[in-house]
Amino acid sequence: MHSCVACQTLAPVKMADMVQPDTNSLQIPDDNLSVPSSPATSRNDCSITPLTPSPSPRVEVRPRMACPFSVVVAIDFGTTSSGYAFSFTQDAEAIHMMKRWEGGDPGVANQKSPTCLLLTPDLRFHSFGFAARDFYHDLDPEEARHWLYFDKFKMKIHSTSDLTMETELEAVNGRRVRAIEVFAHALHFFREHALKEVKDQSSSVLEGDEIRWVITVPAVWRQPAKQFMREAAYLAGLVSPDCPEQLLIALEPEAASIYCRKLRLHQVIDLSLQPITNGLDLDGSRPFDSSFRQAREQLRRSRHSRTFLVESGTGELWSELQTGDRYVVADCGGGTVDLTVHQIEQPQGTLKELYKASGGPYGAVGVDLAFETMLCQIFGDDFIQSFKAKRPAAWVDLTIAFEARKRTAAPGRANALNISLPFSFIDYYKRHRGQSVETALRRSNMNIVKWSSQGMLRLTQEAMNELFQPTIVNIVKHIEELMVKPEVRGVRFLFLVGGFAESPMLQKAVQRALGRTCRIIIPHDVGLTILKGAVLFGLDPTVVRVRRCPLTYGVGVLNRFVEGRHPRDKLLMKDGREWCTDILDRFVSVDQSVALGEVVRRSYTPARLGQRKIIINIYCSTTDDVTYISDPGVRKCGTITLDLPEPLPLPGAVGGAAGGAGIERREIRATMQFGDTEIKVTAVDIMSNRSVRAAIDFLSN
Repeated sequence: MHSCVACQTLAPVKMADMVQPDTNSLQIPDDNLSVPSSPATSRNDCSITPLTPSPSPRVEVRPRMACPFSVVVAIDFGTTSSGYAFSFTQDAEAIHMMKRWEGGDPGVANQKSPTCLLLTPDLRFHSFGFAARDFYHDLDPEEARHWLYFDKFKMKIHSTSDLTMETELEAVNGRRVRAIEVFAHALHFFREHALKEVKDQSSSVLEGDEIRWVITVPAVWRQPAKQFMREAAYLAGLVSPDCPEQLLIALEPEAASIYCRKLRLHQVIDLSLQPITNGLDLDGSRPFDSSFRQAREQLRRSRHSRTFLVESGTGELWSELQTGDRYVVADCGGGTVDLTVHQIEQPQGTLKELYKASGGPYGAVGVDLAFETMLCQIFGDDFIQSFKAKRPAAWVDLTIAFEARKRTAAPGRANALNISLPFSFIDYYKRHRGQSVETALRRSNMNIVKWSSQGMLRLTQEAMNELFQPTIVNIVKHIEELMVKPEVRGVRFLFLVGGFAESPMLQKAVQRALGRTCRIIIPHDVGLTILKGAVLFGLDPTVVRVRRCPLTYGVGVLNRFVEGRHPRDKLLMKDGREWCTDILDRFVSVDQSVALGEVVRRSYTPARLGQRKIIINIYCSTTDDVTYISDPGVRKCGTITLDLPEPLPLPGAVGGAAGGAGIERREIRATMQFGDTEIKVTAVDIMSNRSVRAAIDFLSN
């Protein structure tokens, strides 16, 4: 790559601690600019010199536009379960949930389906959800080893630090497939089902471009993961890459928040109203259980209707709870816990983020992994790995059996939970180890797990506590750490949402830790909160007006070298002048407030005549106290590519000289938006006022 950028102007959003470049560090344009790489970092980077900055903030306020789509379809792509919902813009108050799925587990009533995918041995799509699980289960064990079954695969996207289009996922049988294809298969499945259902309910004929799609992702996901979901959606045929605005990426806790602000008091359970000690049993389980029973009953009644009506304004909850316009949403899902802090801006009811999204991989899956670890302790790690490889379908059965029992675990439960071991597990263990499962249990000194004569593992209350504890402790710790941040102090409301929020174990732990300092509120249909909020977000994406930047972003530039201020190893001699290389020119800073429509502008000039592309490396850092792109903690995270069209001949330019000079001073102005759920870039060729193809890429790093 050539060192491609010669100069740049600055019109950033107002930033408190923006490092203003020296106004005298103007660079004389020079078309054979070749900058040797600095001694500190040998890299093929663009060296950019800032021109005089103009510090005025540019805010392009966008008016509330009528939604240009006739229907919004949201897909909540979860770690453990997924679903979709939709709404017609003509009747935006009604949100339609997806149809009940065939199959389903005893004791698990919900309108989402498990996030599992089955591919045939020759890698073709076979089925998704309950259908995939049931078919896989019914396969002959020998045959099952050739089929590719994927579950809980969304976590891989969170845990992969260098995500690309080539990242692979491993099926239960050990075979590997490109992750983007697995995600695209799942999204394509939802597309087919949702389109059929929307068409059934729609009076008019729908064209593809009348549908706006929304896909949810955790707020703690970085830009590459968000871009990955978008690429998977293109591959799945949801929308065309030529119409990117037809697809929105929604942040899960943000979607939940958008829905929560519409709630009314009868639609929530207020845990904090449960007396903690009040002449009742000390752990307060009785009133807690009864309110949950009422909620379950109400849920059961509402299950028969799949259409939910949403308040048009802000819900009564806020007036009923008196003040309280600031709140925390803790989205506790299968894979991650995701925390967002919002303030409702009255009277328009828009939302403002008060602190950058935080959280981590502390979802309900942690409990499943703890169960697997416990099995390894009892039966031996080598045996469990061998069983998973040789009897993959039976292993999936065992995890499903645990999953169903896990949901019924509650604090203060006296009787043990029984988990039936598949016959093939008992048989395989006997053949593999030459002793019975019962003997293994007795010898393992695992006193909290017993064997029942009916062929079941009996998990005592202590065993369940041990499995839940690590994950729950992490979640509570995370919420507590957030609550003491200066921006969050004094927030009195905590919404618990997401599938894991249904767990009495988690509710009780959160109530115990935080019930005295804030009101803990759980929406009734807590597992569907994000889905409903994602539909509302698709109907009006401007509802979240201000967000906080999760990272500091910028590019490397050249500045005038100042003796004593800049280190010698950054010195670069060029045309007899001294430059300092590698200076980080910040676009935005970590935790900075950025409003929708606020833009950061920079101008770039091609270094050579006839150059067809300008490529600029973007750097990011989790802290703001960085000066150079070579500082610790700064990493290259993406590139901006500006395609340069053939320059138009200037009027009156006869022959070479004048025309050449005109071309030489071309200026491409790039405009970046950081206030949305994704970072966007557009660019214009100033001379011809033509827009320039501009792309920002976080996946090819």
